[in-house]
Amino acid sequence: MRAERLTNLFDAHQQRLYRLALRLTAEAEEARDLVQETFLRLASQRGALPATDSHAEGWLVKTLVHLCRDRERRLRVRRRFQTSPPPPTSDSSGTPETRVVARDAVQKALARLSPRRRAVIVLHELDDRDTTEIGRLLGLTPVTVRWHLHAARGDLKKILRDKEERDEDQALK
Repeated sequence: MRAERLTNLFDAHQQRLYRLALRLTAEAEEARDLVQETFLRLASQRGALPATDSHAEGWLVKTLVHLCRDRERRLRVRRRFQTSPPPPTSDSSGTPETRVVARDAVQKALARLSPRRRAVIVLHELDDRDTTEIGRLLGLTPVTVRWHLHAARGDLKKILRDKEERDEDQALK
């Protein structure tokens, strides 16, 4: 019975969790690994399987976000000892290359947000979920979700503005 329920949960939520993980990490292999680890944790912890499917979805999303947060902490430690490549130059002609550069800039800006803020903004802006549902999934109140959403938007605006200023300064050199 437990194995059948796990299979049903996997079938029902795997794609959605993968899309969320992909947006949180921007790396397909890492996203697959995080989803797999989420379901492995559910299967290996005896008391972890929530009684209802709606609670199970929340448990899965919350676990995935925690795994992303742990991954981000590990990467942050590694980045301290590495040098980063120079940012790509901006091109305002509207070409496919420009769109790729813009998408890359947004993904890098998202990566600089805390995992919780990144999860909130991805769930709201890209998955089109309302604050009540996000709160249920992440175990937060709707007010807290709105606060994180507001803060994440401000952080993204500042990160992207700073990147644009750095690119302009570099172009002038």
